[in-house]
Amino acid sequence: MAEFDFAQIVIRDGETRFSLKKVVCCILSLILPIPPSALENPDSDIGLCGWILVLFSMLLTLVTLPISIWMCIKIVKEYERAIIFRLGRILRGGAKGPGLFFILPCTDSFINVDMRTITFDIPPQEVLTKDSVTVSVDGVVYYRVQNATLAVANITNADAATRLLAQTTLRNVLGTKNLAEILSDREEIAHSMQSTLDDATDDWGIKVERVEIKDVKLPLQLQRAMAAEAEASREARAKVIAAEGEMNASRALKEASLVIAESPSALQLRYLQTLNTIAAEKNSTIIFPLPLEMMQAFIKQ
Repeated sequence: MAEFDFAQIVIRDGETRFSLKKVVCCILSLILPIPPSALENPDSDIGLCGWILVLFSMLLTLVTLPISIWMCIKIVKEYERAIIFRLGRILRGGAKGPGLFFILPCTDSFINVDMRTITFDIPPQEVLTKDSVTVSVDGVVYYRVQNATLAVANITNADAATRLLAQTTLRNVLGTKNLAEILSDREEIAHSMQSTLDDATDDWGIKVERVEIKDVKLPLQLQRAMAAEAEASREARAKVIAAEGEMNASRALKEASLVIAESPSALQLRYLQTLNTIAAEKNSTIIFPLPLEMMQAFIKQ
């Protein structure tokens, strides 16, 4: 009894079984300078036509040796990974690299994926805060491809999708914050954005490493209002400090007057100190007051 399958032909005769795929791979691995792993297919349902095309590509590579070997050998750099497609299907084992790998010229194609950390600036976003204030906020995002197979197979353009998602996430997060929270809690906002982006891009094979808020721009009228408020607050504090200083000075003068009242000679010493201070300033006019007791003697005469 013979059973036919699109991927392999199995002939059952007692305990004898032959797999066309395994036989072809073993024979061609002995003839061609290509390792057997390069001839494996991820699934067994590429169909009979698919195996015919693969076999034709292998024979064409064998006939055109050694020229065709330069088309089969590919090299990816240390920071890159290669996703190989054979007849539209990703080969078993996922991404290849870094280093040397082999492909079939006619049936295989590959896509290089950069695994390094990528940075991009979030354009300034006009956001309406929770307390109805319009602000313009921009930021920067650091991300890298964690799974090259998912980044190629699950999304058309992972970089563009991550950029658009970062813009919408920035709007959504800042829309739930007050202006004071946006200005003071930037680290918390950045951490919240990173967690949201990382969860959303997990199915794309993207790992968001860091998010930073760069600048928060306020409208000109709001800046003037905040500046006027801050200036008025500083002037109020200055007046309070000056009043407290006057009060402390009056208390000190009161205590000094009590001390001088207890000793009349202290007033004369204070008067001489004042004269000394005036002389140090090199003034040409000095007002010298006389006690009234001295003048009374002349008045009586």
